[in-house]
Amino acid sequence: MGIRDILVHLDNLDATENRLELAVNYAIKHEANLRGLYLTKTFFEHRNSLERSNYERVESMFREKVSAAGIKSNWVRPATRSGIPLDVTDIMTTQAYYTDLVIVGQSNSKHPNLNIPPELPERLVMLCGRPVLVVPYTGCFKTAGDRIMIAWRAGRESVRSVNDAMPCIEKSHHVSVVEVCAEAIPSESNDHIIYVRDFIAQHKVAARTEQIYAGSFSIGDTILNLACEKTADLLVMGAYTHSKRGTMTLSPIANHILKHLTVPVLMSH
Repeated sequence: MGIRDILVHLDNLDATENRLELAVNYAIKHEANLRGLYLTKTFFEHRNSLERSNYERVESMFREKVSAAGIKSNWVRPATRSGIPLDVTDIMTTQAYYTDLVIVGQSNSKHPNLNIPPELPERLVMLCGRPVLVVPYTGCFKTAGDRIMIAWRAGRESVRSVNDAMPCIEKSHHVSVVEVCAEAIPSESNDHIIYVRDFIAQHKVAARTEQIYAGSFSIGDTILNLACEKTADLLVMGAYTHSKRGTMTLSPIANHILKHLTVPVLMSH
């Protein structure tokens, strides 16, 4: 099953145009319908003049770009109640139930936008049941998916991420599967990475495989460094969770990636 519908979250930040361009290119590549959704905490229908102006500006930009690209599209108008702030995460999660791929922007922890929940990417990954493509807040990524690096760890989450990313993997020009280990790697421990390589080969894609010992570096930093060294333009990885004070949160590795990513990352939980 391919990608037939894409949902992109848009906001009042400068990075939203680059995110939209990536979403348009994905819709072209996969012949998918693109749905644009403008959401901020302070958006009220016909009430906040500044946010209304931002909304109209982004809607106009969305319509111009999808029209120029000649793709199918919808502009989603969230239901609002006068005087009550929107719950951005809840609305995005609900809308994500009915799409094949969700595209959101990375949160900037150094300069947070009070109108966008900083935990939006993390919560979507954990709650929506769909693959989430998180786009860095700096940089332009029009070709994301030509060179894919899969951060592999044998388990349900990694399996799910590879399966969810398969439409992108099948259209890519270069795929590498990398397993980063915290401990020295026994020579006989490469069975799983060979299995995933052979699975991808069934989809007529030749993937290169590699096992890396992180040594004194953290696994998260090692993954990001490898993505840079391999000039990957899309990182694919499973999002593992753990319980912290009775609340499920993303693993430290996934959180580290989301905070420091320099290329788009497709995460599945």
